[in-house]
Amino acid sequence: MGPTPTLDLARELIARRSQTPDDAGCQKVLETRLSGAGFRCETLVSNGVTNLWARRGSARPAVCFAGHTDVVPSGPLDAWTSDPFVPTLRDGFLYGRGAADMKSSLAAFVIAIERFVAEHAAHPGSIALLITSDEEGPATDGTVRIVDRLKASGETLDYCIVGEPSSTERLGDMIKNGRRGTLSGTLTVRGVQGHVAYPHQAVNPIHRTAPAIAELAAMSWDEGNESFPPTSWQASNIHAGTGATNVIPGSLELAFNFRYSTASTRESLAARLEAVLHRHRLDYDLAWTASGPPYLTPRGKLIAATSDVVREICGVTPEISCSGGTSDGRFICQICPEVVELGPVNATIHKLNERIAIADLEPLAALYRGILERLLLASPS
Repeated sequence: MGPTPTLDLARELIARRSQTPDDAGCQKVLETRLSGAGFRCETLVSNGVTNLWARRGSARPAVCFAGHTDVVPSGPLDAWTSDPFVPTLRDGFLYGRGAADMKSSLAAFVIAIERFVAEHAAHPGSIALLITSDEEGPATDGTVRIVDRLKASGETLDYCIVGEPSSTERLGDMIKNGRRGTLSGTLTVRGVQGHVAYPHQAVNPIHRTAPAIAELAAMSWDEGNESFPPTSWQASNIHAGTGATNVIPGSLELAFNFRYSTASTRESLAARLEAVLHRHRLDYDLAWTASGPPYLTPRGKLIAATSDVVREICGVTPEISCSGGTSDGRFICQICPEVVELGPVNATIHKLNERIAIADLEPLAALYRGILERLLLASPS
């Protein structure tokens, strides 16, 4: 297969070393293309993060495409078959960091919009893009900043398509219509340091904390519901001690995370966890970090339109799912009642030799264009 517009633009973006939070000029490439298609483009920089808000038209309905230009670190370069920032075509795939997550989606957004606008210059409604370089990082200065700005100005969206790699086995086989919430904590348990030969003169925080960890790991937090699996609690890091084998540590630090459904709240989970700590009589400090509540888009016009387009172009009926980690949909849902995620196969995201099938690039652009056509051109039902 020879070069195509989506492939060419994806390669141009992959070649830019946009490791979080560095945009590395990717958004300027997008802005140049969008300006040529009649978009008003604004750049918002916050603490080293670059955000792009672009909109064509002001009428409703407003259809937004959302995504990120930043990528995760490549890992050891010598473990890649080819340089992760030199887009490489090999065996029917495009290789490079961000090929699947999610520079190919960005390229497909732009190509889809250019083609749609070329044919429907006076289209009803409006089209927007919300792009950040802080999705793979802390996500504190990215999409949330633009959403806050739009909320302050009273600007809302009707539909949003996030280009995250939602597909599992083949393009279009899964659409995400929500995500679980995430709630993290760092627990510091105080003991009394001492010599291991004199345990009666010390308080071992490892021994004191272990039963509480076991209880937390075994707890049923909720049963989930028809859209979400049960809430999960996982310990992710634990540290105690000086490195010496003859010293009882004076403190222990445990990092943990909840991935929770709409069957629970941050407040209910925090209260239940702290009740366990109190029951085990731990002397502790606890710092919470809430990255986002769960969100859910009910089956409506956006899911129907997206599913129809996937069936038409990919020949598959997509599964509608809330599985996986978090995405910036958790912020966008504050100003948009219908949010879905649709993008490439996610088998190699964040891995060495990340890739996307070249044959999926033009169909991906066709998917995004087809969704635009159904949302902006179809007669009201």
